[in-house]
Amino acid sequence: MKNKSSIPTSTLISRRSFLNRSLKGLGAAALLGGMPKGWIGSVYASDAPEVDTLKFGMIALTDCAPLAIAHERGLFKKYGINSVISKGASWAAIRDSLSNGDLQATHMLLGMPIASTMGLLGSPKKPMIVPWLLNRNGQAITLKQDLKGKVGANPKALKPFVDEAKSKGTPMTFAMTFPPGTHAMWMRYYLGAGGINPDKDVALITVPPPQMVANMKIGKMDGFCVGEPWNARSIADGIGFTAMTTQDMWKDHPEKVCAFLAEFADKNPKTVKAVLKALNEASVWLDEMANRPEACGIVSQPTYINCPKELILGRMQGAIDYGDGRKKTEDTYYMTFSKRNCNYPQLKYGVWWLSQFRRWGMVEGAPDYMGVSKQVMRPDLYEEAMKEVGYAHGGADHKPETLFDGVTFDPSQPEAYAKAFAINNLKG
Repeated sequence: MKNKSSIPTSTLISRRSFLNRSLKGLGAAALLGGMPKGWIGSVYASDAPEVDTLKFGMIALTDCAPLAIAHERGLFKKYGINSVISKGASWAAIRDSLSNGDLQATHMLLGMPIASTMGLLGSPKKPMIVPWLLNRNGQAITLKQDLKGKVGANPKALKPFVDEAKSKGTPMTFAMTFPPGTHAMWMRYYLGAGGINPDKDVALITVPPPQMVANMKIGKMDGFCVGEPWNARSIADGIGFTAMTTQDMWKDHPEKVCAFLAEFADKNPKTVKAVLKALNEASVWLDEMANRPEACGIVSQPTYINCPKELILGRMQGAIDYGDGRKKTEDTYYMTFSKRNCNYPQLKYGVWWLSQFRRWGMVEGAPDYMGVSKQVMRPDLYEEAMKEVGYAHGGADHKPETLFDGVTFDPSQPEAYAKAFAINNLKG
């Protein structure tokens, strides 16, 4: 047998050339047996995320659950994402961390990416996108104990107390979690339906979710709107009662989202889709009611909510004690994470939010309802990700919605809708 040194140089070069041509033509993976999934002609298109380590933000609320479950059950890792979960102190802190790149994705109130994209309400102008709705329903309006038995689901019963306090020069105080957010809009809508102007008849303040109960306990507010478990906590602590759940106001309303910077999503579409695939699995798992006790045990931990799991579980199972004698043993519209096309980022929800920004004077003149909504809401990314995993969704929905006050929102007529409310702060 000849040793290597005895083989002519021309033969060695010829063999190397053949091997190089083979690798270029077939790809190393093909030589090892079979074409890879991402094989396109003579180029290997990797399905792997462009960024494999992501830091996710969240606030101590039950609806952070899809992020927590995707992390704890290894679903992010399954799709190539090394996840880090970071609990924020407030929604403003979460927004700023996403804006400066400290976070790559986050649990967020639906109105926040819209406000940031437009540069409204103190938000630095930083385009953000929503390719995924994390949940629907599951928030509530809590009123102080003194109003128990006097005010319930009908906000008109609250107006005499508001008028009396205003006449004495000591307006009642109500809290929400962030000015352009979901809780702000539910609080405003509830008050407005009762003939109360949230900007003229009461004081409307911002308080981070975990601090709601403590602030009501020391008498700083007469009511608040927040996500769970803080409404249930106020009842357990004897601080307040639930006047109305948000699903009582609007059945299957949109709530929290998973948001990204638009710039990040444009550069890393495979990363975004990997996140959505993991969230899909987490969300389907969460909507199996048999899994809810385990889910509550996970999100109750100090890393997430830091609250006894028993305070979370009841409302997660659709059992609601309003704290004033009213009870529901089975609320059809409890907090959902996947059912009834929950996750599809409907354009009409962006349009509804803009109609409320318009109604309350947060924008001057009619905004570009559909243009902004198309910029922020990204059903294209959602649909691509779900197609890749073979998940059947319900698609786009442009149907009108009627809220608890009987007023119907037609997505094709947002400006007329915004102007139709007797209680408003329209500008321009």
